[in-house]
Amino acid sequence: MTNILLTGSNGFVGSYFKNKYSGKYNLNTFSFLNDNLEDLNLSNTNVIIHLSALVHQMDGASKEEYEKVNVTQTLYLANKARKMGVNHFIFMSTVAVYGLKSGVIDNNSKCNPFSDYGKSKLKAEKELLKLNNADFKISIIRPPIVNGYNAPGNMKSLINLIKKVPILPFGNIQNKRSMVYVGNLCHLIEEIIVQNKVGIFLACDDNPLSTTKLCELISKSLNKKVYLIKIPFFESLLHLVKPSFQKRLYESLEIDNRKTKKILNLSNPFSVEDSINFMIKGTK
Repeated sequence: MTNILLTGSNGFVGSYFKNKYSGKYNLNTFSFLNDNLEDLNLSNTNVIIHLSALVHQMDGASKEEYEKVNVTQTLYLANKARKMGVNHFIFMSTVAVYGLKSGVIDNNSKCNPFSDYGKSKLKAEKELLKLNNADFKISIIRPPIVNGYNAPGNMKSLINLIKKVPILPFGNIQNKRSMVYVGNLCHLIEEIIVQNKVGIFLACDDNPLSTTKLCELISKSLNKKVYLIKIPFFESLLHLVKPSFQKRLYESLEIDNRKTKKILNLSNPFSVEDSINFMIKGTK
């Protein structure tokens, strides 16, 4: 049985992976907050799945904090793993490494991170790839927003809004935004482990959604009637008062993961409709 060390096991993705695959692998966990990295014994570990990270903070975090958690701690763990004979290091990065890019992102897209979070993740990626060799394989996953039951962040806010407000100004929005269901993301992680593949992998569900379609699917899963209307100048107003919200609601961020699918011969086990349903009613 493959011995896996999982960091960030209490987080959203880590909890799902642990619950889904604990019977298939010998899973051990490590917490940077509660455990001592210097005492960590990796002599019998085959694979590390490094999910622990400092992500976007609503009230802000300093550049130094992102650097410490996402770069310094990551590289300390990776160098220790390499010295102790771990074969495979899987790093959860983010599409934030591409910056404020709108449109379609693929493996050839240029990285130009805007936020300190994205910059720290890209720096960690570059340093990790320097460690990659035949005996210590590095795999990097770049997901967009991850959805699922009790997912944190903007998706939870949108669900609560649809639950409470019967009329919303999100009608006829024609953007395309990629997401990834936590079950599809964890399936991708497992395929990388099983196939022992290295490189940079883009994660997403099969079809991007417009904001309007997303709201329709959420309301359908909630069995709640919501009227989506188009209000003139609402987008312009939102751009003035909440530009980050305007970008997420109206602009496109579509991921082309055909190269990832080809390398891994990958099929997502869950459809977009499945993912929204599980996000509302519970994960599978």
